[in-house]
Amino acid sequence: MLHALIAILSLQLLGETAARALSLPLPGPVLGMVLMLALLVASRRFSALIRPTAQGILAHLSLLFVPAGVGVVGHFATLGGQTAAIAVAVVGSTILAIAVGALTFAAVARLTGARDD
Repeated sequence: MLHALIAILSLQLLGETAARALSLPLPGPVLGMVLMLALLVASRRFSALIRPTAQGILAHLSLLFVPAGVGVVGHFATLGGQTAAIAVAVVGSTILAIAVGALTFAAVARLTGARDD
């Protein structure tokens, strides 16, 4: 597990270093994930090394949201003045996401020739 965590964090560090050194408009951790995806596709051995640790992290993913919740509560006074804007953004983005998902589903169904039974 330690080797897998070192590999994951090293790829994140490599992505961050590359993003800053090359002034890329892409966050370093995202670039690190792209590098990890390339390694996972290219090497079965790397995939076997990472899989158990990744499954463990994903199984406890909800724990990673605790700091975000604490941050929101800690800055509640700051966010209080923006309540209406935040509510509009959350509701609007939810409606937009559902609409785009439904339209995409309908387009794929049409392209694949799926029928309602």
